[in-house]
Amino acid sequence: MRYGLLLIALLALSPATSAFADDCDNALDQASMNECAGAAYKKSDTELNSLYKQIQGRLKNDPDTLKLLVAAQRSWIAFRDAECTFSDSSAAEGSVYPMIYAQCLDGMTQTRTESLKGYLNCEEGDMSCPVPAAD
Repeated sequence: MRYGLLLIALLALSPATSAFADDCDNALDQASMNECAGAAYKKSDTELNSLYKQIQGRLKNDPDTLKLLVAAQRSWIAFRDAECTFSDSSAAEGSVYPMIYAQCLDGMTQTRTESLKGYLNCEEGDMSCPVPAAD
């Protein structure tokens, strides 16, 4: 048992393991896995924000609907954060928590991204869509 813990400690301190931080498929330590999960979430969040800005642009002439979009997005962010905090609470004290939390944020962000893409692809005349078609 002691040798196993010693081996794990040595691997964690080894420069070779940190070299894999950029190669997420081969991440060998928890810190690298946490970093990779955070980077994946950041990428998804960047895409979401880009789509959100596109929708805001389409709604620039409709301030009432724009206010609804802003309120919906703020509520969604609050829900996403609360849901991930709740659903990952069993790991809250562990070193794996940053990875699990980032993966939850990433998954929910990807789902929201698909919803926003749908709004951007509404057909002209679709009364069930709050976002006008592109000019």
